[in-house]
Amino acid sequence: MFVQNAWYVACTPDEIDGKPLGRTLCGHAVALFRDAQGRVAAVEDFCPHRGAPLSLGFVRDGRLVCGYHGLEMGADGRVCAMPCQRVQGFPSIRSFPVVERYGFIWIWPGRPELADEAKIPRFDWLQSPEWAYGGGLYHIGCDYRLMIDNLMDLTHETYVHAGSIGQREIEESVPQTKAEGEAVVTSRHMQGIQAPPFWAAALRANELPDDQPCDRWQICRFTPPSHVMIEVGVALAGHGGYEADARYKASSIVVDFITPETETTHWYFWGMARNFRPGDAELTARIREGQGKIFSEDREMLERQQRNISSQPQRSLLKLNIDAGGVQSRRIIERLIAAEQTAGEAVGA
Repeated sequence: MFVQNAWYVACTPDEIDGKPLGRTLCGHAVALFRDAQGRVAAVEDFCPHRGAPLSLGFVRDGRLVCGYHGLEMGADGRVCAMPCQRVQGFPSIRSFPVVERYGFIWIWPGRPELADEAKIPRFDWLQSPEWAYGGGLYHIGCDYRLMIDNLMDLTHETYVHAGSIGQREIEESVPQTKAEGEAVVTSRHMQGIQAPPFWAAALRANELPDDQPCDRWQICRFTPPSHVMIEVGVALAGHGGYEADARYKASSIVVDFITPETETTHWYFWGMARNFRPGDAELTARIREGQGKIFSEDREMLERQQRNISSQPQRSLLKLNIDAGGVQSRRIIERLIAAEQTAGEAVGA
């Protein structure tokens, strides 16, 4: 149920700062670490000696040392040394293509010969001094596709996030969904509304009044295998809404990198990038704290939803017009998985 030949976010650089990290990604148990040159590496989290998790060991001279009996593993998955042992005949383990870019470590869990760094999506604003970014990581106990459904239909904000970003006008505005190649875009625009608490605070932070009518937008873009970027913001009414000059609006990009762990769990790398007052570290911290609380509300709902679905797998779920973004995104995922399976059968024939 996972696309394998694609780039996923595996971790952030601080997670492998001086130590290995064990993480299951798309069903693969992986150990991530840095080699002697500081380059990121990823191998199976499986010692070929006795099957111990290599991530419970440590890094020495750029080699991953098993914490059980001291076997030393290289970044290429080959055994380098072991105390009092000749290791020439030891079996290698699998290594995974990995790339460090945009402040994240990306992994390709599929066929290594197909890994192409050019296929990592471009997010230039994550490296631009004109933008500020703050985010975090949640481990969430639900099917990763439920998170995609959640992010591609923001109607739930009226109810789940009533005290921060939710408001009645969201559910009263009809979303528009369209496919753009392998991307799916769902848009919602609201005119002449009052800014909800989160966006009122953003207007104040941008030195704009928070008590005037505003135009608000939500533009959700899914790209495979499981990334969702959401353009959000408010502008003082009468200045063009989404197209308004920066002097009249507060806008951001909600960053959602969703990496499956198992069929019912995933890693959720969340954040928000903004292009107003990018040098204000205190504002970045406040926004990050607010976003973290909002996403924790989603986590509770999604995990309870997964429990219900798992306990009653025979029940079908309704598909309404507001679900179009999630439904179309799932179709793309299904199509890519089917294509991989067909190609795999052809290679093995």
